[in-house]
Amino acid sequence: MRNLSIVATRSLELPFSNITKAAFDAEHDCTYLLSERPGVSPEVEVEIFKVDSLTKEPPPPLAIFSISTNGVGDFSSNKSEVVSFKYVSESQSLSVITSGGDIGLVSVDDEASAQFEIIGSIDEGIYAANWSPDDSLLTLITGDNKLLLMSSNFDVIVEQQIKMDERGENEQVNVGWGSKKTQFHGSLGKAAAQAVPTSLSSVGASPDDDKCPRISWRGDGALFIVSLFQPSVSESKDRERRVLRVYDRQGVLQNTAEPIAGLEHTLEWRPSGNLIASSQRFGFEGGGAGKVGRHDIVFFEKNGLRHGEFTLREDGVEKAESSRKWGYKVRDLFWNADSDVLAVWLERDEGDAIQLWTTGNYHWYLKQEILAPKFEANPGRFTHVSWHPERALDILFTTSNSSAEWSFAWDTLKSHSQFPVDTGSVAVVDGTTLLLTPFRTQNVPPPMASCSLPLKCSNPPIHTAFSPTGDHLAVLHHPKLLKLWKLQTRLASGRNKAIDPLEVGEIDLSAVLRGLDLRQIFIQEDPKALGTFNVGTVGADDSSDVIVRAIYSGNSTQEFKSVAMPDKNGRLLHSVEGIYWQSPSGNVLSVNVTDGTYSEITRFPTFCFFSETVVLSDSSTIFIGLSRSGKLYCSASSSGESYLLTSNGTSYVISAGFVIYTTSTHEAFFAPLEDIYSKVKRASEDAEQIQPQWERRRVERGSRIVTAVPSSMSLVLQMPRGNLETINPRPMVLVVVKQDIKSNNYRKAFLACRKHRIDLSILVEYDPKAFLENISSFVEQIDDVDHLNLFLTGLSQSSLDAEKVSKYCDAVRAELEARSLTRYVNSILTAYVVKKPADYESSLALLLRIREADAGLVEEAVKYIIFLVDANKLFDTALGMYDFSLVLLIAQHSQKDPREYLPFLRDLRALPKFYQRHKIDDHLRRHSSALKNLHTAGPDYFNEALSYVEKHALYHDALYLWVDSLEEYKRVLNVYGEYLFERREFRQAATVFIESGKLESALVAYERALLWREALDLATRLDIGDESLSELSYRIGDELLTKKRYDEAARVFLDYSGSVRSCINALLQGNLFSEARRIITLLGQKELLEELVYPATLDTRVQIAEDLEEMHSQLHKQVNRLRELRVKKEEEPDAFYGIEDDPTLHSVDVMTDVSMAPTAFTRYTVAASTTSKASKRTSRSKRKMERKVGSGRKGTIDEEEYLLKSIGKLVARFDSVQNEASQLLLHLLQFTDEHRNEARALQTELSTFRKEVQDALDELWVAKSGESVDSSGVPTQSWAERMEEKRRERKFAVENIPKPDMSVTESTWKVNVLDL
Repeated sequence: MRNLSIVATRSLELPFSNITKAAFDAEHDCTYLLSERPGVSPEVEVEIFKVDSLTKEPPPPLAIFSISTNGVGDFSSNKSEVVSFKYVSESQSLSVITSGGDIGLVSVDDEASAQFEIIGSIDEGIYAANWSPDDSLLTLITGDNKLLLMSSNFDVIVEQQIKMDERGENEQVNVGWGSKKTQFHGSLGKAAAQAVPTSLSSVGASPDDDKCPRISWRGDGALFIVSLFQPSVSESKDRERRVLRVYDRQGVLQNTAEPIAGLEHTLEWRPSGNLIASSQRFGFEGGGAGKVGRHDIVFFEKNGLRHGEFTLREDGVEKAESSRKWGYKVRDLFWNADSDVLAVWLERDEGDAIQLWTTGNYHWYLKQEILAPKFEANPGRFTHVSWHPERALDILFTTSNSSAEWSFAWDTLKSHSQFPVDTGSVAVVDGTTLLLTPFRTQNVPPPMASCSLPLKCSNPPIHTAFSPTGDHLAVLHHPKLLKLWKLQTRLASGRNKAIDPLEVGEIDLSAVLRGLDLRQIFIQEDPKALGTFNVGTVGADDSSDVIVRAIYSGNSTQEFKSVAMPDKNGRLLHSVEGIYWQSPSGNVLSVNVTDGTYSEITRFPTFCFFSETVVLSDSSTIFIGLSRSGKLYCSASSSGESYLLTSNGTSYVISAGFVIYTTSTHEAFFAPLEDIYSKVKRASEDAEQIQPQWERRRVERGSRIVTAVPSSMSLVLQMPRGNLETINPRPMVLVVVKQDIKSNNYRKAFLACRKHRIDLSILVEYDPKAFLENISSFVEQIDDVDHLNLFLTGLSQSSLDAEKVSKYCDAVRAELEARSLTRYVNSILTAYVVKKPADYESSLALLLRIREADAGLVEEAVKYIIFLVDANKLFDTALGMYDFSLVLLIAQHSQKDPREYLPFLRDLRALPKFYQRHKIDDHLRRHSSALKNLHTAGPDYFNEALSYVEKHALYHDALYLWVDSLEEYKRVLNVYGEYLFERREFRQAATVFIESGKLESALVAYERALLWREALDLATRLDIGDESLSELSYRIGDELLTKKRYDEAARVFLDYSGSVRSCINALLQGNLFSEARRIITLLGQKELLEELVYPATLDTRVQIAEDLEEMHSQLHKQVNRLRELRVKKEEEPDAFYGIEDDPTLHSVDVMTDVSMAPTAFTRYTVAASTTSKASKRTSRSKRKMERKVGSGRKGTIDEEEYLLKSIGKLVARFDSVQNEASQLLLHLLQFTDEHRNEARALQTELSTFRKEVQDALDELWVAKSGESVDSSGVPTQSWAERMEEKRRERKFAVENIPKPDMSVTESTWKVNVLDL
């Protein structure tokens, strides 16, 4: 669906020259032109000119020299004496090979001293020469029919005579597998099977054949093909004909092509290597069997067999008065570098032309035709044609005294009309026919089309444009003729023509645009005047572009206005109103044709061939442009900055409020225009442009956008092979759905959501208030019961919360019930069922109401609700309603076996009412309700009820039910207390036992709960005796000691046991020396000071010393290890920060068992490498691996982080030791000399170790620079992503570990007296 549009034209006049050849220097982006003029016979004077993009005036010759001719070339017949002119990049020189046999070089390394140096000569002359694509080999055909292969240094590698009867090494061999008559011949039918093989006597040459040899290389340089004119032999009946031979790089003949009648001299091997192109004539003696005048471009495979063709669209009528039998001939063929455009050089009586052909879906399209400029009354003639070797769509052609280079680009000619009159029309140029397809109503795959519009002209159009607001088309023809068409596209489905074009008129621009090369046209309809059009074109003269605008109205043209632009080869931007022109440097100018002025309003960073303007809802304008490199830019008129949407775009379209673009990663993105505009506004503020997460979807590899149709919510894509695919992207569907909801067109919105699988909750969530207000209209529009059921079911399956789902379902149900209960019964049942939670009882109650009103309808309703809900669940719900008739109704229409439910129902019917309900509730596991019914059944069932309470732990329910019956209430409390005691909830159990009056049990519960105050108080009130109270206090005190509640234990021993020694021991165990000394002094038992306190303080001092020694050893080892790791980090950072395990490889099914040499990956494990045991990680191993991250094993990357955290814990432990020392030092100072010495030693040890810790912290936690990693981003989804995130964070984990502080200051524990 793409066309070739002209991007730029560059031309240069070289008067008094005769240009015959040209060569590209892609490295320096310049072109060399070779001119031949007659000199002193038999010599020809040659001039070489260098031309680049900056050359405006004729340059002086780079080199001038003379070459001799031996008559092989005929200068008078416009044939060149130079058979090959090529720039050789390796030697920085121009290779010149003449028909007289001279092979020479012109060095261009130093242009001032460029001279022609003959390397060697061949006396027999040279008929053809061609360099290989890599410039490493030169192939020659000499005058005596010899094939020569030379190196780049012109050393002869192969020299051999071309043998006409040789077939080649890979000649096709018939091994006799079936005969021709039994083989399949496709569309040719049986006639092909019965055809007589072609005889060589009937295979002749075309009268247009120039009889010269041709050489063409394949793109990879592995093979080349030679086309030789084989003359007839007098002894044989064979005619003179063309023969194709394929050789390899060593000059060995591989294949000889099958004989083709009427085969001509043209020859070109496609760079991609799959086809060899030539031409074939039909309808004459010795020519192909076919219609007279038929002329085909034929293709061969490398084995010499035919592989398709297409027919040229020339008149083909024999002209006796012409030197060309049919009035034209094919001069040559040229493939472009990408192998997608074939240039056919036609030599006509009225002048030369270059036709550009492309293919798609096995059809060949004629896209453009370049006509040779005429000189006075003489027909225009090209002297050379060639494609640029790197810029695939740049073509160079020369005449005798000028050269021109035209640049083309692939362009999709589509309609930009917007909703609701969008047609989605696309035009495809195919010669003098325009193929039109409106994708709104039809999706016709190419090469077919909805309408084939004959343009009634002799050449393909230059450019085509659609009206952006209407249904009109403008076509620009040679020579400077513009035609207007009214397309009359059908917007609705129907049986009429999808498109019925009608020619409106034409505008002759030749008078106003004399001397301009036209490239592009535009058409805009005047919204204020029907049938009035602003039609314009852009062309170029020698120095600048000129924009010409005309007003066409009432079959007449008025007001020709023109504006000369500041530069050449710009591009008009598509716009609904106004004219915008983009310069080659990317500047966008607003053009006022009426005043003849222009002004710059914004700019793109580079020239964007595909560009257009968009007017937003607030009347602001933004500009979208796609460059050839794939960068998609957006710019605003009020901002000089451009926002880069993507750097790998392949195509884009603006539709439905989105910029829809595809990328080389085979994805389609949908960027809202409003979001893009806000990004452009902030482009100058944001230092880094972060790509937003716009909605995207995968597309087929290589897909490109053809057009988008907002009305049908479709996006048309074309695959590389040419076929079309229409998709309905979710963003485009949602735009239309929201518009329909706004206009209360709920039916259209519902059908769109249903067709495209959009969550139906959007119908209510987009505007909940409007939905509830218009719910009557909603039900009226979506009148079908099935559609209503689908809507209600969609609500329940959406992401809406339960409250909203129930609210909307109730609203719809109420409206349906008000309209007709019997008609909408299924929808009403659905509304009950899909609520959250589902209201099954109400739905079954509805069945009972229906049964009373219409007994015949209830059967269908029961079947429907059983379809919606599991029959067993309905059976249980009906049973829970205690209505056996409803239970039987459900059971009879379900698949339940009567032998299963009838005995069960029979047994239930025999029970008393409330006991029956108890059994039903128990069966349904409604234990609270079952207990309530059992309570209602009477006091005879209390024992059973108590057992039921214990079985299902219904103690709270039971207490509530029997609160008024004292005896039963206490029994329930006793059972409840025992239950809590067994569950070790002793505190609650004690409270329950006290409530029930079981104080002994409450005492045991208090003791087990270590509520010693309550326990001892209760024991005192129970008067259990002094001995029992003492035993109880000892038990409680010992238990408190085990829980390290030393002060509480001491209090119990002192107050209730009367044991001062036990009290002092408890305090000393908790290092509560001050309290111990206070009690000793208070009770006057000083002997306990020396007996218990003195030894305890020394024991504590020893314990603190051991703790300090242990911490000192740990600190020393870890600091040394951290120093080693940091040295390694500096010396071998790659090995230190290697990747432990690539998460992307965890889903690889095949693993190798080959042992590998140690790499940076082994940095993370100290285990020896082993062969793999499993191909995938299990979920268990993944969880284990997550736990291992940061474990700190020696030799892993987590070790440094682990060691630093360990030191942080050591600091916290040291703070605890300092607190203990602060309680000990004052007492050591006040006791004996031994105690004083120990105090002094302890304080010294503490001070020394504190300094070591502080020095270590200062060394290990240096000032950090750089930014830390923020791990508070969006949570990752997969395990591989989580592991990768953790690894990324671990590299910065060390910097993120805070430096620990010693919270206990030295002044807290230090005793200054000890330093004296």
